[in-house]
Amino acid sequence: METNKDKLILIDKPVGITSFDIIRQLRKKLNIKKMGHAGTLDPRASGLMLIGIEDGTKKLKDLIGLPKVYKAEILLGVKTNTGDFDSNYPEGEGEGENGKIIEEKEIKNISEEKVKEVLKSLMGDTVLEVSLFSAMKRKGKSLYKYAQKGQEVTKPKRVMTVFRADFEGLGVGYLNKTVVKVEFEVGSGTYIRSLAEELGERLGTVATLQNLRRISIGDFKVEDAKVL
Repeated sequence: METNKDKLILIDKPVGITSFDIIRQLRKKLNIKKMGHAGTLDPRASGLMLIGIEDGTKKLKDLIGLPKVYKAEILLGVKTNTGDFDSNYPEGEGEGENGKIIEEKEIKNISEEKVKEVLKSLMGDTVLEVSLFSAMKRKGKSLYKYAQKGQEVTKPKRVMTVFRADFEGLGVGYLNKTVVKVEFEVGSGTYIRSLAEELGERLGTVATLQNLRRISIGDFKVEDAKVL
């Protein structure tokens, strides 16, 4: 596998493995230990990862701050404990029931016009809760480690930025519930799971992320990425 002059590798991560699994496979394949990535993807998510190797790792801190574009499928009427389905803990750690349904709520009068209106309202900066099943740190420890041990911790909030939220249609998903298909362009540190839950709340129901694919990071595109 060849790398570019900046020692960056573009990888199209499949569903079902962690971001660290990608690093582990590349280390073995390239026989290089110094390696990192510019933003994790949950196991259930697929799409673009930027991998820095050797001197390329120095560029990662700048790449992490680039805007990202995602294709999301948001299931209405269902809420899970992780904000998605069958999510694992970051880097595959932890045990327990992940993606467990904790609430179902009837959906009333959901139209394309209403969804578009709510998506428009999400544009800009919004302060939202971060899922406890994430790698964000609280008192020096990742949130998922608290969740892993069943420890009580207040969900932190952060400013999340949406540059674009393009409605791409309605469909039918898990449990025959309505799915909203959206392409989001967001700022660094924005959690699509949080946006999915906020969308549900503004529509008068609950919601969870059913599928997620990252298609770009800055000018880097998933169509230029390699599949391991």
